[in-house]
Amino acid sequence: MSVHDAVVLGLGIHGSAAAYELARRGLDVVGIDQFAPGHTRGSSHGATRMIRRAYPNPVWNDLVDRAYRGWERWGTADGAPFVRRTGGLYAHRGSSAMQGGRSRPVERAEAAGIAGSLRLPEGYGAVHDPDAGVLDAARALAFAQAGAVRAGALLRFEETVLDWTVADGAVTVHTDRARLRARHLVLAGGAWAPGLLPRAAGFFEVWRIVTFTAPSGQAAARPPALGCFSVDLPEGLVFGLPETAGSGAKIGLDAGPVWDPEVPVAPPTEAEAEHLAGLLRRFAPGISTDGGEAAACLYTMTPDRRFAIGALPDRPEVIVAAACSGHGFKFGPAVGEAIADLVAGVDRPDLGFLDPARMVTAV
Repeated sequence: MSVHDAVVLGLGIHGSAAAYELARRGLDVVGIDQFAPGHTRGSSHGATRMIRRAYPNPVWNDLVDRAYRGWERWGTADGAPFVRRTGGLYAHRGSSAMQGGRSRPVERAEAAGIAGSLRLPEGYGAVHDPDAGVLDAARALAFAQAGAVRAGALLRFEETVLDWTVADGAVTVHTDRARLRARHLVLAGGAWAPGLLPRAAGFFEVWRIVTFTAPSGQAAARPPALGCFSVDLPEGLVFGLPETAGSGAKIGLDAGPVWDPEVPVAPPTEAEAEHLAGLLRRFAPGISTDGGEAAACLYTMTPDRRFAIGALPDRPEVIVAAACSGHGFKFGPAVGEAIADLVAGVDRPDLGFLDPARMVTAV
């Protein structure tokens, strides 16, 4: 049996990015996903995602920089940018602690002269992130998968992983169609991380999340009238994206019920859709929500809202790529690059704050 350089389990944005970045370095890569391409069972489907530099903790700054550079590199390779910069406002009760790093700082919204672009609750302050914008998410996922194949990766869909084992410095993966061996295994299963990592299953919690997208074609929903935004409410973090590339303004609430990913995600109810539509009208007046559509997806949450990226402490052949907790898509190219570095033996001390060792100690 041949031994591959890496087998990647899960072909959402992070597994696909890992397969692409590994293959473009000339490595022998096999990617496996239990669903068909373009499925809506996980966390990577949909037209748009937000990207921002504003984060509450500077420990993220280096990875954010790598993400922006990665999207530029991917856009050059694909012939068109993946990011449309719109600017963004990020609001918290009182004074916001969001910052953007030494090289690209954010500023108080009042100082930027744009506090009136978003209607905030009384007592809230906001910061302005001029680099925030909207990602062409659907095209990005398609690019990563097609790019991986062009670079020599084998992507296998509608194939279920049964188990994996490590012995003699190699990993064996059993699926319902084959047995594969590899020098490294990359676990990028998203909401299925608890099943792929049973010893750390308690570290992950899967939520059902609903978003609402307003009808397109509204000037009030497009930049500069509206940019990206978030408002930290007691019920959860409300996040919003402006209309771009024909996709209407989108809003979501970063909270939802715990969900079993083996069960197809229940469609949004009328009450859920109307609640989100009301939030959009509240924070972005002038946008019509009549005829808008709601959608449901899955978030895989961790206790500290940080990712788990790196080798398992006792099994260095196995690399975890769980860029989760609702803010992972924007890091797609950076996560793929990180996984490729780790497989190649490149030291990445900057990823220490995402060490998977936290998974075992937290459960």
